[in-house]
Amino acid sequence: MTTQPKLVLASTSPYRAALLSQLGLDFDQVDPQINESAMAGEAPETLAKRLAGIKARAGALHYNGSHSCVVIGSDQIAHQATTIFHKPNEYDVAFQQLKQSAGRWVSFCTSICLVDESGSLIAEGTDTFDIKYRNLTDPEIQHYLSIEQPFDCAGSIKAEGRGIALIAETRGRDINTLYGLPLILLVDLLNSLGFETIRRFK
Repeated sequence: MTTQPKLVLASTSPYRAALLSQLGLDFDQVDPQINESAMAGEAPETLAKRLAGIKARAGALHYNGSHSCVVIGSDQIAHQATTIFHKPNEYDVAFQQLKQSAGRWVSFCTSICLVDESGSLIAEGTDTFDIKYRNLTDPEIQHYLSIEQPFDCAGSIKAEGRGIALIAETRGRDINTLYGLPLILLVDLLNSLGFETIRRFK
């Protein structure tokens, strides 16, 4: 009987862990501990793809080839054209991001990189989900931030929570891309590797 590879999420994000749990798959979670700074002039999709790869390879180092693994690295970049909205980390930055986004479209580009236990690339892909923010007033932004405090969320929106009220329109294949882990893309990639995702539901 062939031993199935261990599935590993190279992220400490509770949001990504919760999303991956929706697939009903057993997985380990490890901290990749990487520098997520952008390079000068780096395009959003290029940044998301690069960081997803770095995270996946850093996660593989936890196993050093000792187990057969499929390690998932994922990174999300929120942006308007070339302007990147990083995680705000504080109220004032979040306020400015939402004020700048009000009434406008923002793209959430999320990349996935899969590597094996040696850190070798085995599959990768990127999905984008766009949202148009409502024409938010300053008092609305202030109230939302005081209640939701989405300071660890790209674009200052926790769309799986009260942030859904900030959205006027959407475009995209998979809303989970907006939440931080494009599950449809992930299943496509895992199935392409013979992972037999549905057969491994628990």
